[in-house]
Amino acid sequence: MKKKMSRLMTLTLAGAMLLSGCGGAEKISDKNSAKISAAEDKESEVTEPKNDSEDKYQIKNLVLAQTAANEMETFNALYSQYNKEHEILCNAVDALLELDSYGKLKPAIAKEWGTTDGGLTWTFKLREDVKWVDMNAQEKADCNAQDFVTGLEWVLNFHKNDSVNTSMPIEMIKGAEEYYEYTKSLSKEEAYALNAGEGSKFREMVGVEAPDDYTVVYHCITEKPYFDGVATYACLFPMAQGMIDELGGPDGVRSMDNTNMWYNGCYTITSYIQGNEKVLTKNPTYWDKECHLFDTVTVKMVESNDVVFQLYQSGEVDDTSLTESNLKTISSNKNHEFYNYLIEKLPTQYSWQIHFNYDKMNEDGTPDQNWNTAVANEAFRLSWYYGLDLLPSYKRINAVNPMSCENNAYTMKGLAYASDGTDYADMVHQELALPEPNGKTLLRLDAEKAKQYKEQAMTELKALGVTFPVMVDYYVPAASQTALDSANVFAQAVEDSLGNDYVRLNVKTYVTSPIQEVYKPRFHSLCSMGWGADYGDPKNYLGQEVMGKDNAAFAQQFSYINNVKETEATKDLLDHYREFTRLVEEADKISNDLDARYRVFAKAEAYMIQHALVIPHYYEVGWSLSKINPYSQINAKFGSQNGKKKNWETNKEGYTTEEMKAIAEEHHAKAKSE
Repeated sequence: MKKKMSRLMTLTLAGAMLLSGCGGAEKISDKNSAKISAAEDKESEVTEPKNDSEDKYQIKNLVLAQTAANEMETFNALYSQYNKEHEILCNAVDALLELDSYGKLKPAIAKEWGTTDGGLTWTFKLREDVKWVDMNAQEKADCNAQDFVTGLEWVLNFHKNDSVNTSMPIEMIKGAEEYYEYTKSLSKEEAYALNAGEGSKFREMVGVEAPDDYTVVYHCITEKPYFDGVATYACLFPMAQGMIDELGGPDGVRSMDNTNMWYNGCYTITSYIQGNEKVLTKNPTYWDKECHLFDTVTVKMVESNDVVFQLYQSGEVDDTSLTESNLKTISSNKNHEFYNYLIEKLPTQYSWQIHFNYDKMNEDGTPDQNWNTAVANEAFRLSWYYGLDLLPSYKRINAVNPMSCENNAYTMKGLAYASDGTDYADMVHQELALPEPNGKTLLRLDAEKAKQYKEQAMTELKALGVTFPVMVDYYVPAASQTALDSANVFAQAVEDSLGNDYVRLNVKTYVTSPIQEVYKPRFHSLCSMGWGADYGDPKNYLGQEVMGKDNAAFAQQFSYINNVKETEATKDLLDHYREFTRLVEEADKISNDLDARYRVFAKAEAYMIQHALVIPHYYEVGWSLSKINPYSQINAKFGSQNGKKKNWETNKEGYTTEEMKAIAEEHHAKAKSE
């Protein structure tokens, strides 16, 4: 990607998707320094080496649960854009770098890394003790620099990996876009025959080197001071040519499963029953001998979060997110067995948005002309932006503190900061001239503007033949009652806010795969998607919405803006997308002044929101009951490794509210001191 979508996962809001981002210290590079040194500052490590007998690691065999919508669809981490796969595969395949519980970069397969020219060239020195193994941890080969070169060739080869995870390499690495376009021009057979060996077309065209077995060098198009953040994400994951050969070539890799894939991460997937259960088993050959790992991690697939709660009650799983009803039941009864164990979760790394489909199809395969004409109208979209009150939906996520879920930007808070410490998301808020928060109502709501835009839209659209109410198709998994309930709350919020004379939301269902059953055939009018960044720069968010790019995940796969033909009704829409795209490209050209870069990106993001091309939806800040200390987990606003089950502290009795409060205070105090 990422396309990082979002990563796919139905949560407490129906139909929502996530599209796709532990040892050692921070990066040691300095653009004015010619030194590349190891990250050895042990004082900044989150966890020191521990043994399994210590109290903070009480659980040896962890059991988790996921809803059915999170079932994996690929075992190839290079091909995945979704959290549902990364949650598992980041444990099976290690990257060059990883992150700690403060979101700081740490060594992984690369023990040293840095740049000597301000981010134009990045060098990674690899460990020599990393092994590829099979499902049973039997050694297959050494993991070396060539595997990272082979992995990048796979990602950039259109016929091997489609356009998945190409956006970052294409925008950063010399020759990456040219190689991608070259492979796209070939036949499937010709592209499949390519590799990344010495003397290959890939080596000739792309700016990546393996000068020896344990050094990888990337040459960027321009200075990319944040490039090492990309080294945590799947687009730069390794792939062994030996595995490709063993599986019979690219088609074998595309269809591989847990039994025949190769592993170099902290766990292998020793059991996988689709739709039922997967078991991760500690990899005894794993390079980080000082870290804490579970003996096994079992992930049960269930119908809904209500089922997860029931399993937690019976002691069958070790963590559960709480639905609105469960949270209300517990928090309102001081005598409830879990009253003193309620934990408000950390915000996830995702910013969720409402994405419109600009090229919707009916289920009979004909264009939904009524919706397509309506959504192309700016006044129609702005009536949603200023009028849609999402507080009822926020209460489905966080019934105790719903306004903590308010989102007014496209980019997630905490992704990037200006030199004066200003959060980039706050720069967007400033561009939008939002009022001061009052803790009760959404900042973007303006009843008078909503009314004016609704009246304007109805007048303009009736003249184009649109009939009212405009029907809005919104899809959720059929098997999840929680998702259906949340969808009905969302539908009611839409109609209460905008009027059922104006719009009416149809809650529809899919059986197994929203991608195959809904989004590819373009049956949705809109969808709720969450994006977690792959690296720490706004481009990774905004680049998913630009026009004319195969690797712009949301534009290509959910809004379908590139399918829209220019007519009198669509001209303004397309002009707005063109201007937004121009602003993003202008910002991306600024590489030597991050403050200036962020200012232009903030203008681009505000422009997109001001024209309601996308509507910010929510942050996920829920409540849970847990035997896992969330402050011991990787907590980054970018990358694909937050699901890595490494150095997780646990309490087999479950953490109390007071215990977690003390842990949080200690964690935040340490963060401020570093």
